[in-house]
Amino acid sequence: MNSPTLKRDWKAYYDIVADRPPRKTILTALAAFEQPGIAVDLGCGAGRDTVEILRQNWAVLAIDREPDAIHRLLARPNLNTLQLTTQIVGFEEVQLPKSVDLINASFSIPFCSPEVFPTLWNQIFNSLVTGGRFCGHLFGDRDSWGNSELINCFTRSQVETLLKPYEIELLEEEEHPGKTPLGEDRDWHIFHIVARKK
Repeated sequence: MNSPTLKRDWKAYYDIVADRPPRKTILTALAAFEQPGIAVDLGCGAGRDTVEILRQNWAVLAIDREPDAIHRLLARPNLNTLQLTTQIVGFEEVQLPKSVDLINASFSIPFCSPEVFPTLWNQIFNSLVTGGRFCGHLFGDRDSWGNSELINCFTRSQVETLLKPYEIELLEEEEHPGKTPLGEDRDWHIFHIVARKK
């Protein structure tokens, strides 16, 4: 299996996933709130989740390290840009705002360097208000990308430890062989998460 590098072909990836619907984790999290608030889409890509968060009348800070991702997001039709702020920055430099109701990280934070991940994870917790929610994905230890030093992978026990300060509302573990959107062979091991800050 090939390990990913920071030189991923993000343009090709964005082209392939452009019309895919929002992910189950963000839909589950949004449905748990009584009213819209302030959200951060961390590693937003071209905006498949951002668009849905905006559609439900949330204010959104969409963050990605790839300028092309933000350009594609802003080029989407019928986008409520009055509720949208964007930022081009990597996980190593990001400074999350305080008093956020929702942080979405769909398939993004596993690509944070292992050295920086603990700081980022603490930032996510500290950024959320009490009762705020984190939703997103972590890669499991049996994921075939786990042999890359650039990728964070966790055992289920480690994921449960990371989520101890939260009330777990969704924790689904997925494991199967398959392909990436770019057609690469991959053994998937993923945790789908929605968690409410206690």
